Amino acid sequence: MSHPGRPTVAIAFHSGYGHTAVIADAVARGAAGAGAEVVSISVDTITDEQWAQLDAADAIIFGSATYMGTASAAFHTFAQASSKRWFPHAWVDKLAAGFTNSGAKSGDKSSTLGYFATLAAQHGMHWISLGLLPGRDSTKGSEDDINRLGFFLGVGAQSPTDAGPEAVHTSDIATAEHLGARVARQAAIFRAGRTALAA
Repeated sequence: MSHPGRPTVAIAFHSGYGHTAVIADAVARGAAGAGAEVVSISVDTITDEQWAQLDAADAIIFGSATYMGTASAAFHTFAQASSKRWFPHAWVDKLAAGFTNSGAKSGDKSSTLGYFATLAAQHGMHWISLGLLPGRDSTKGSEDDINRLGFFLGVGAQSPTDAGPEAVHTSDIATAEHLGARVARQAAIFRAGRTALAA
């Protein structure tokens, strides 16, 4: 049950090999550290109770690895099933954000983030961008810079395809924590605003 004074941030994600789950965990830590209640949901095993948690959340952060230029098949199945929420406008005016991971530094991750933003727009949600300048964009930068890959729409992480989840880059983890905290703060502002208007 959510606390009346704290926003709830739900993370709806799919991880095929564990790397994206590491990013999802980092997003959750960031949101919790910023004061939100956090619900993490693996969409390939989503239950009716978890659908209800998404319906009750103030913000939903979408996540998936990028496969062949878009989110995974399991995430697409979840997105199509969310049409049951689209018809009654169940997610209208919730906040939304996204993260993805691929083996290549680019890997067409922007396509996946754009897909998440479009999904959010179809539901009438408000998209929260990463809100960071790009890291490593000069000779003084390094791989350890936050947002080292320079994404704006959401978190774009890169993990070697021949290594396990332990190889997820610390900069990408820090970037994901930043996104979680940013969404939690914005959700608190939206929640306070709605409370003030209701009063």
